[in-house]
Amino acid sequence: MGLLDGKVAIITGAGRGLGREEALAMAKEGCNLVINDLGAAFDGSGSEKKIADEVAEECIKLGVKAVGNYDTVTDFDKAKGMIDQAISEFGKLDILVNNAGILRDRMLFNMSEAEFDDIIAVHLKGTFNMTRHAVNYFRQRCKADPSLKNFGRVINTASDAGLLGNMGQTNYGAAKAGIAAFTVIAAMELKKYATVNCIVPVARTRLTTDATPQMVEVMNKFDESGFDVFNPVNIAPMVVFLASDDAKRINGEVFRVVADRVWVFQGWHTYNSISNNGKKFTPQELADRVKSELLKGAPKKETLMDAIGQLIKM
Repeated sequence: MGLLDGKVAIITGAGRGLGREEALAMAKEGCNLVINDLGAAFDGSGSEKKIADEVAEECIKLGVKAVGNYDTVTDFDKAKGMIDQAISEFGKLDILVNNAGILRDRMLFNMSEAEFDDIIAVHLKGTFNMTRHAVNYFRQRCKADPSLKNFGRVINTASDAGLLGNMGQTNYGAAKAGIAAFTVIAAMELKKYATVNCIVPVARTRLTTDATPQMVEVMNKFDESGFDVFNPVNIAPMVVFLASDDAKRINGEVFRVVADRVWVFQGWHTYNSISNNGKKFTPQELADRVKSELLKGAPKKETLMDAIGQLIKM
């Protein structure tokens, strides 16, 4: 018996890297799959259908049903087509994993409008497109059969580039921070029909090697015991768990997953305040008090390198 026996899932961007490992792990747990991948380069250019088909074949060899899909998540109607394909092929849909992504890194003062828009379109709008159509289906099923309750599962993919910040990625970071916020709010709205959670993976993929050559050495690190820290296979078990019935009471959470560790994020929160005793502040009063009082004792901001440094000797 697998954790996902008889379930049906769509995984976007499942042709390589994290998506491929997620697909294989879910297949091993008995899940039937729509493998979506445009077959593009890491920057979103080009397309190649065989990328999705090859992963679908790997999943079929593991004893489940799987089909390829080659559409872009940026198209609202084609996103609906993926949900329709899953229902047509397998009779239902239970799980959506939003994993598709591209990179077009650039310092803000050099970034083009297209480099910003294209990243937002794939990551943030793509997550909206797919989730919008999937949860509409989940809602309809729950209304037709109230015993199902929150049977649907949506698992989104954010990044520390958005939650902690990373130079050269204002476009990517903004999209990924948006996905984390989208997750929290969608979880509130959809709790009758589905759980919505988010992972923040750090792993060796084209986005952390081909697109960012300066990270190649770090991404190939092993710890002192010989454990392959950034192997994308390490991320997949968390996705399987969040997709399962065992996670039905987990909703609106954002988890960082790296190597043999899982963190849970607490999001934006206040840590200090100042008051002006019932009177509006003047600019000078703020100048006098913000640095000396409001920001005094501020906790150290976590960085991506802080998180990675816990895993390997930098």
